[in-house]
Amino acid sequence: MPHDISLIATIAAGFGLALVFGLLAAQLKMPPLVGYLLAGIVIGPATPGFVADVGLAGQLAEIGVMLLMFGVGLHFSLDDLMAVKRIAVPGAVVQIAVATLLGAGLSLWWGWSLGAAVVFGLCLSVASTVVLLRALEARGLLQSVNGQIAVGWLVVEDLVMVLVLVLLPALAGVLSADQGAPAAGGALWQTVGLTLAKVTAFLLVMLVLGRRLLPRLLWWVSRTGSQELFTLCVVAVAVGVAFGAAKLFDVSFALGAFFAGMMMRESEFSHRAADESLPLRDAFAVLFFVSVGMLFEPSVIWAEPLKLLAVVLIILFGKTLAAVALVLLFRYPLNTALTVGASLAQIGEFSFILAALGVSLGLLPPEGQSLVLAGALISIAANAALFHVLEPLRQSLLRRSAWARRMEMRDDPLAELPQSTDHAYLSGQVVLVGHGRVGQRVAAELRQHGIPFVVVDQNRERVEALRQQGLAAVTGDATDATVLVQAHIAQAAMLVLTVGDPLQVGQMVATARTLNGGIEVVLRAHNDDESALLRQQGLGTVFFSDEELARNMSGHVTRRFAAPTPHAPKAGTAAG
Repeated sequence: MPHDISLIATIAAGFGLALVFGLLAAQLKMPPLVGYLLAGIVIGPATPGFVADVGLAGQLAEIGVMLLMFGVGLHFSLDDLMAVKRIAVPGAVVQIAVATLLGAGLSLWWGWSLGAAVVFGLCLSVASTVVLLRALEARGLLQSVNGQIAVGWLVVEDLVMVLVLVLLPALAGVLSADQGAPAAGGALWQTVGLTLAKVTAFLLVMLVLGRRLLPRLLWWVSRTGSQELFTLCVVAVAVGVAFGAAKLFDVSFALGAFFAGMMMRESEFSHRAADESLPLRDAFAVLFFVSVGMLFEPSVIWAEPLKLLAVVLIILFGKTLAAVALVLLFRYPLNTALTVGASLAQIGEFSFILAALGVSLGLLPPEGQSLVLAGALISIAANAALFHVLEPLRQSLLRRSAWARRMEMRDDPLAELPQSTDHAYLSGQVVLVGHGRVGQRVAAELRQHGIPFVVVDQNRERVEALRQQGLAAVTGDATDATVLVQAHIAQAAMLVLTVGDPLQVGQMVATARTLNGGIEVVLRAHNDDESALLRQQGLGTVFFSDEELARNMSGHVTRRFAAPTPHAPKAGTAAG
């Protein structure tokens, strides 16, 4: 051909093979991400056959990083983090420290430098957002308390890694000091100070200008009514802010895109922005994972099998055991600890970004990057299997271990009402299960009308906050009879369920009616199918948001037209 088509060839081969291997991975019940990485290995320089342009793939991967981090910022919810901050913040920080120490200690034992050890340990410490969210969603755990803790934990990990990406270039000199001339202390602090000053300047610009201009820009573009312009605006902001941040403030593309997403979240069109940019983000995310696979050296599998085994053990067991121990330390039940531990037993996109940065700074050897990628492939593939054995493992532990039974049924002061609880709350009261967005509104109405109620919620921090307000609340799973007993369900007049899928709701209602046969039940459905199923089962009075909204709107309209207006002709009278 008369012109260079290496870009087209790289994209075509990357997308085509990613599709094939992604489908194969999905058929094997593994995340498609495993297939994308394998596609990169196939078209990489380390395997025979077609070799894609590594340089072009790297630039496409940078766009993938920008859009990935933009998506993370767009979905970043401070409210979700604050809801579980007491366990997620210290838990994530300690778990990162434990995993980093394990990885760094292993690297130093292999004879690597201090810089390589630190970067390698950090690469093994952070889980994949993509893998975790999809694993929890596939099992219906995303909106559960266990899922919220895992997501909050991961948000803290992501924030720590963003900080690491900012500081690592500034600290590269001191971390590599053992490989050359020692870094001067004054020069180091000057470099770190300058880096932090630039980052602070960027954050101020984003908070002062970006927070006002970016949502307004979305509003201006949305007024045109053009879907193409709206999508273009979202992508231009993501890539443009990331590029501008790198050029003007010397911060990473990842940090610039992350804050662009956070500022865009302030707009009322943030959900539309997320939906419109999703196909492009997914496409470039695929190219990112393919490009990472291209950097993999498969020979590390047979050349260094013991090193690879040690890496996998740290990811699957070191991180998991640390997370489980920390969750149990915060007095959560064994079920929660196992779910959070399994969710974090893998590594992904942040590890790849960090490993690539470490190699580019001369800190991490290429062998380390290959070990990180191999560990990611194995841990992501094993993560799905780990979730499948989670419940059988828990049941086995409960049967065989008295300690496990004690951990599952914690002697938790928040699991029972205090002795000082007003007896007005314990007779003819409403038992309100769930104190999220809907539960809070229901509770506010009950308080306003002076109706006694007891809240049941799995989130310990919510229960603790309610008790500080002088309200009756217990923590636990409402499918458990002991939890409902603590809420005095036998004396209750009504059970209001604002959370749970149909299976959980059925168990809650059955348990409640066993303890109180005459209790009235009010249920919340999340969609048409749930609403129909709950009504068919006759579990109670079902409320579905779309139905209630339509009923209220149509009621307003019909009342408006039922009342005669001064200009409207009377019934039976000609209009002139």
